[in-house]
Amino acid sequence: MLLSCSHTLLSSSTENSKPLELLHSDALGFVDARSRFRAIFCAILDKRGTSLPDYTSCDDSLRTVGQEETHVSKQVNLETAKNPFTIALVPGIAWQCVRNWLNNDNSGPEHLMNQGFDVQLFEVDGLSSSPHNAKQIHHFVSKLNAKQSNKPIILIGYSKGAVDILYAVSKYPQLQQKVMAVVSVAGAIGGSPLANNTEQSSLNLLSYIPMSGCDSGDEKAIKSLHTDTRKAWLANHPLPKHIRYYSVISYPKKDRISFGLKTPYGRLSKIDSRNDGQLIFYDQLIPKSQLLAFVNADHWAMSIPVARQSYLNRISFANKNKYPREVLLEAIIRYVQEDLNNQSH
Repeated sequence: MLLSCSHTLLSSSTENSKPLELLHSDALGFVDARSRFRAIFCAILDKRGTSLPDYTSCDDSLRTVGQEETHVSKQVNLETAKNPFTIALVPGIAWQCVRNWLNNDNSGPEHLMNQGFDVQLFEVDGLSSSPHNAKQIHHFVSKLNAKQSNKPIILIGYSKGAVDILYAVSKYPQLQQKVMAVVSVAGAIGGSPLANNTEQSSLNLLSYIPMSGCDSGDEKAIKSLHTDTRKAWLANHPLPKHIRYYSVISYPKKDRISFGLKTPYGRLSKIDSRNDGQLIFYDQLIPKSQLLAFVNADHWAMSIPVARQSYLNRISFANKNKYPREVLLEAIIRYVQEDLNNQSH
């Protein structure tokens, strides 16, 4: 929310570029896995989507952008998992500050656990830098019990959480040995132009809201999202090659932007209208990762059920918050599991 306070942005000509061409530019590159991911997502939605909150059809949930590579049709395994991984979720900026106020129902992790997966929440500092939070992620992994630690670890980061994860797997060799996969969900991989002119002091105000759970940390969260900071870091820190990387990009149609994100959406649109209200689509891709989906949801709807617990939220600033997040999360894990199994054979 605080990123909407940034100053006017400069215009750019990237608006007319085709999304897939732009993702291939600047040495980003990707493996197009959208077709298989779509099959998994739609199969889950067909089987249990209507029993879960915020149902939307498959075609309305995932956008078709350009030509998706075809895949050999095969059955989607939706059987209860046998606890094959330790899955850790890393939330985005200021999560500690707003979690109690949002009264989050935790339905995403609970849904995964109901499907047989072992899910942890690595709650990093909401106001701290990515290097600071990377140290916390390393600490969380070191404190896992023997059963959890001996299983392959999948790290899933939302927004800045994805950046925190990349710092962690780049810096700590002990962590590299345990982590098999990293998933970016609307990750701020290339940073956000909105952060460039936003002061940390504005973000710190969230520590004063009622029921805030913020830890002050090093108070450098915003700096970690500066576009120059992110691009310089990516250029100078090759990611461990044995880890598999996956990217889910939030790329909503204009009519899927919640009212509370309209202002930052408009400001980012001065650079590129293909943004989710916080991030431009091409800044969400981990270089050389597997591209799983362009999701028809704004930055909040991708991960945070802002509207579920409050009618006032639903009719005001989070009026476009409906999205089948539980299905998305399960589809990510099912795809990663299938991909890792294919690699081991």
